[in-house]
Amino acid sequence: MPCRSASPLATHETAGNTSAAGNRRRAGSVLAVVAAAFALGGCSPAVDVAPAADAANPDCAPMMVALPDAIGDARLRKTNSQATAAWGDPSRVILRCGVNVPGPTTDRCVTVNDVDWVIKEGNPVWTLTTYGREPATEILMDPEKISSATVLADLSAAAAKIPASRNCVGQEELQDLPTSK
Repeated sequence: MPCRSASPLATHETAGNTSAAGNRRRAGSVLAVVAAAFALGGCSPAVDVAPAADAANPDCAPMMVALPDAIGDARLRKTNSQATAAWGDPSRVILRCGVNVPGPTTDRCVTVNDVDWVIKEGNPVWTLTTYGREPATEILMDPEKISSATVLADLSAAAAKIPASRNCVGQEELQDLPTSK
């Protein structure tokens, strides 16, 4: 059953008892029922995440079903868009599959568990994007709230469900390039 921000019970009126005390009792009962429904359902509002342009790409699906239930101590939460995920309350990590595939770049690229990630350090939010995988996956996170090493280690197995077609190139690969003549 999906969570709702308002309960139909909140607007329900009972015929007959119209006294102020009766209204307070009904309001108290309604609040108790709504609170119990949220507590028993374990519901918190869905995280509002804008979908990526290629979120409907079926190649996102294997990764999405392989996402971990937690990253560090941040639990997976429901989102309101296809091919998105969020961990933590408030959200510490946001994931979107189907973002623009990064081309060759001079931005820092790291490999974690055989998955390449392009890292753009913002203030305070960092953007981590898979490199060499199509569709690409983007992670938004604040390194002051959660470790980027933890995020990448915990998400790399799921990201690897999208096959790699290219890899990052580092300085060591550029050392012995052939000349043009």
